[in-house]
Amino acid sequence: MNKELTVDPAATARHERFGKLPERVPPESMIEEKQAEPNAGVVAEYGPEGAWNFHSCLALDLGL
Repeated sequence: MNKELTVDPAATARHERFGKLPERVPPESMIEEKQAEPNAGVVAEYGPEGAWNFHSCLALDLGL
């Protein structure tokens, strides 16, 4: 028996586009290394007068 296959052009286009997985990305290419600066993250010095502005206190929040 000789069967002729009919192929939908849209199905062929989908298979061309999505028929295989993309290439594997190695972990080495997903990591970026850069030198840290000596005082990175240090913005200001500690000031005891204004320290309460940066810390939450439940007693102050409740007005006690």
